[in-house]
Amino acid sequence: MTRPEVRPPSAERVAELADRLAAVRERIELATRAARRADQVGLVAVTKFFPASDVLALADLGVHDLGENRHQEAQDKAAALAGRDLRWHFIGGLQSNKAAAVAGYAAVVESVDRAKLVAPLDRGAVEHGRRVDVLLQVSLDPPGRDQRAGAAAEDLPALAERVAAASALRLRGLMAVAPLDEDPAAAFDRLAAIRERFLVDHPAAGVLSAGMSGDLEQAIAAGATHVRVGSAVLGSRPVLK
Repeated sequence: MTRPEVRPPSAERVAELADRLAAVRERIELATRAARRADQVGLVAVTKFFPASDVLALADLGVHDLGENRHQEAQDKAAALAGRDLRWHFIGGLQSNKAAAVAGYAAVVESVDRAKLVAPLDRGAVEHGRRVDVLLQVSLDPPGRDQRAGAAAEDLPALAERVAAASALRLRGLMAVAPLDEDPAAAFDRLAAIRERFLVDHPAAGVLSAGMSGDLEQAIAAGATHVRVGSAVLGSRPVLK
């Protein structure tokens, strides 16, 4: 099959992305300093709805971790950009019937929140001859509220054991999204406590993916090792026709 050609971005778009990226990197650096942390916080640029040409521009600007949350779009971009030095993070809600296919291109799956995803994800990784890093998505919604995606904190131990026992998956840590109607600092404080307990049994799974364009500072203060940033880097999402 012929790989689809990716048109290069315009000089104006490259300049825009460079300015936005510099501003986000400065925010990350300032937040890391404010938290008195010596480690570096990784950036995952969320490219949902944006063209592959933007990914090319970001790669040339030093961004190699890209986040996508729709399988077909992610698969198409990964195919179009095969051979580039890119790490695709699948960060959206994962369906069990798509898990094996996602394992064919994703280096990291950040949204494993239930046991039924583990077997097909592992099977897909084996079929494609790959090792896939896994983050468990934990819900930060208060009990009794209709939850966004994510496992309850009390379900993490059993889910972690499932992933750790899989032959082609590597348990790397946790992912979370702050609730929409709550101070993100409070939500991320709960996440820090959940992570502290989690690390007792899984000390090597220290990745914490939390924080987006509007709340990355609060996430870094709570110990996030990676932030997932879309609009602050890429601008407003294109209108789909």
